[in-house]
Order: sequence, then structure tokens, then C-alpha cells
Amino acid sequence: MSKTRNRLITVLVILAFVAFLTWTTVSAQKIECDVCVEFDGGRNCATATAETEEEAGRSAQTTACGPLAKGMDASIRCGAIPPVQRQCRTR
Repeated sequence: MSKTRNRLITVLVILAFVAFLTWTTVSAQKIECDVCVEFDGGRNCATATAETEEEAGRSAQTTACGPLAKGMDASIRCGAIPPVQRQCRTR
């Protein structure tokens, strides 16, 4: 085999692997949730995707709490309050 053919095969194998990783990652994200929280006088919204509605909602709330909560105690409190808005849908 020539060097050009070996390189082409190597590139194709790498591209196939990247495509496989992308597909498996995206296909696992079945639910998308938008969550808004109000905490310590502020309000923030975030969106997250996951395999289940519970995971997507929790991830979105954690993301929404990030800019509002200062410190670990506040992050825990913010994550435990009910969101003011939560909407989930299948992707």
C-alpha cells in the first residue's frame, strides 16, 4: 500500500470514530428542560438535556442557580427550592 492510501484509511477510521462518539452522545439526550429559578432576589433560567426528565430538570436547575448562588451553602439551597418555571419536552 502507498503512504497516501494508508493516510486516507487512517483519516477515515478517525472520522468514523468521531461520528460514532457524536452519535452516541447526542442520541442519549432524549429530554430537554427549560427551568427558571428565583433565589436571593434574582431570577435566572437555563436549559439542559439528558436521558430522563429528572436528570434534565436537575441539570437545568443547577445551571440556573450558578450565577445566583454564592458559595456551596447557597448552591445547595437554590438547588432544593422549587423552580418558578419548568418545561420539559422530548427531543
